[in-house]
Amino acid sequence: MTETAVAPRPASTILLLRDNAAAKEIEVFMMVRHYEIDFNSGALVFPGGSVDASDKEIIARPQLYSGGEGLDASGLSFRIAAIRETFEESGILLARPQGADTLVDAKRASEIEAAHRVALNERKTTFPQVVADNKLSLALDQLVPYAHWITPEGMPKRFDTWFFLASAPPAQLGAHDGRESTDSIWVSPREALEGGETGRFKLPFPTTRNLIRLGKQPNVRAALDDSRGKTVVTVMPVMTKLNGGRQLRIPLEAGYDGEVFEVGALG
Repeated sequence: MTETAVAPRPASTILLLRDNAAAKEIEVFMMVRHYEIDFNSGALVFPGGSVDASDKEIIARPQLYSGGEGLDASGLSFRIAAIRETFEESGILLARPQGADTLVDAKRASEIEAAHRVALNERKTTFPQVVADNKLSLALDQLVPYAHWITPEGMPKRFDTWFFLASAPPAQLGAHDGRESTDSIWVSPREALEGGETGRFKLPFPTTRNLIRLGKQPNVRAALDDSRGKTVVTVMPVMTKLNGGRQLRIPLEAGYDGEVFEVGALG
């Protein structure tokens, strides 16, 4: 009997970036997922999650977002989900007051976070309601497409995930929610990768590859400029078992310095 392939769920994640001037390194906001979560439990990851119905509801209310010109419904939903998930998981808000050109300042973002984040995570309110009540416009133009990964066929849970880069709004520091994540950190790609090698961090394969790629950039502006307008090659690793571990093959043109990688687990 042939097994039916699990359809991948649309999902989004954001690599929130800031410059560490003292260390002369770029830093990215990351979180440790709760050990009881059934996907990537205990892993160090970027904030993100599945596209949901409320993201599509926002599409029908164009006053609630800006910067989505030329995008179809799918493209809009990935970006809206990325901003929502980032707010839910980190408290960082990529939005403007309606009619304004600048992002909400850290004080106002903190007020919105304090008033709504817990209720949002407990599903006692919705993101469209939060955005509308606070007269916000989601800043979709702040997101730069960076990568597109689809979980390999044969896995019990699969995601079709867009990764975006964004410069972290000034003075918005972020913090884990204590529910889906148990810790959070601003970390350089170098330090995160070293932690993965020593066992300090558990890094999923896509996270590792994107950290290596990000670590080649000297600062936030360079990272954004390098990715802006660049064609994103979809990566769906082809997985085979090899000596008790796994071998993954990805497209060479995706820009991850290789196409065949040996990993103990996909994670």
